[in-house]
Amino acid sequence: MAASAPAHLSDPRPITPPDSLLGVPAELAADEAVRIAMRRDRLLAALTLTAGTGLVLAAPFALKSGAEFFLPLTVALVIAVALVPVLEWFERRGLPSGVSALLCVLMFLLAANVAVAAIVIPATDFFRLLPTRIGRIQENLAPVLDLYSSLEKYANKMLRQIASTPVRQPRTTAVAPPSSVFELAATSAPAAIVQFFFGILLVFFFLSGWTRMRRRTITSRASFNGAMATARVIQDVVDDVSAYLGTITLINVMLGLVVAAALWFVGMPYPLMWGGIVALLNYVPYFGPVVAALLLGVGGLMTFGSPWMAMLPPAVMYGCHLVEANVITPLIVGHRLTISPIMILVSLSFWGWVWGTAGALMAVPLLIILQTVLGAAGKPDIAGFLFEHGTLVAGRRGRDSSPDAVDRPADPA
Repeated sequence: MAASAPAHLSDPRPITPPDSLLGVPAELAADEAVRIAMRRDRLLAALTLTAGTGLVLAAPFALKSGAEFFLPLTVALVIAVALVPVLEWFERRGLPSGVSALLCVLMFLLAANVAVAAIVIPATDFFRLLPTRIGRIQENLAPVLDLYSSLEKYANKMLRQIASTPVRQPRTTAVAPPSSVFELAATSAPAAIVQFFFGILLVFFFLSGWTRMRRRTITSRASFNGAMATARVIQDVVDDVSAYLGTITLINVMLGLVVAAALWFVGMPYPLMWGGIVALLNYVPYFGPVVAALLLGVGGLMTFGSPWMAMLPPAVMYGCHLVEANVITPLIVGHRLTISPIMILVSLSFWGWVWGTAGALMAVPLLIILQTVLGAAGKPDIAGFLFEHGTLVAGRRGRDSSPDAVDRPADPA
């Protein structure tokens, strides 16, 4: 026996429109249906916008409170992305992915160990002398303090009291500075040790599975165009981040060597240490060179007996930085990695507030990743939703004399 058709298919009566559309011409009914659909889409878009805004507002506080997890995770991912070209170079030579990843990690640890040996060890020895050099700093600053004595009476009074008080040498036990990155991690807090090894393992496993993960991500797309778009985004992120970090690292190392040579020429102790500090702080745009100049000013006050001679090291450093920032970097980097200064300042402020100094160092690479992904995926047109297709325009149009102007879709032409 044949199965009977469903009731809504066997019913010969025609389907009638809703009661609100009965007795309305077909054109007006179609316009009403379009208006209903647009209201529904606006409601869904408004809900999505509200949820997205709440997520964006809550994310910084979550990142800040969970810095012990998110900071090493983010640093490790950025370092791993920057090492992908080196990994691919090893793989093109026939090395397995695991061996290539291990070599990349060892190269990074070697570079980090050299940086620690060149910066941390001499800096520990140099700034340990700070309590014994306070008198010389006071003598060098005396002309400056006398110059502003009429405006800074209270400050001068306090400084004279400090100057008249003999400096008591603190009783400290000699502590040997760390000689490598591993000893530095071992002398740190247990949480820092866990974060260090967590980051190293994350870099290794990310690199060892990079080729398979990229292939799986591309081949899992449902269409050829989607696969090509995914491959293009992945390659752009890798190229931009590795190109920026590689180029800036080379420029910063050369800047540090030039500054170290100039400081050696003027008689500044530990020139390689100061060159390493300048190279490291130059990763932070705008603010890093200022901090490096201040540190060099303190070092000059500790070293030289004349205030003008003490100001020579920061002047030399900042002169080299101005040449690098205005001539060398634009000539080498070009327009491919040009970023808006406003976006750089916003990124520095945001990540510096979230993660402190480490966040400031990661601000520009994270901005490049975000800019690359948004450039490929498309930026959300929030202004267009609010002022073009949203309720604000509908309210303005609602004041028009013609009621047909309300919620009427724009002419495609």
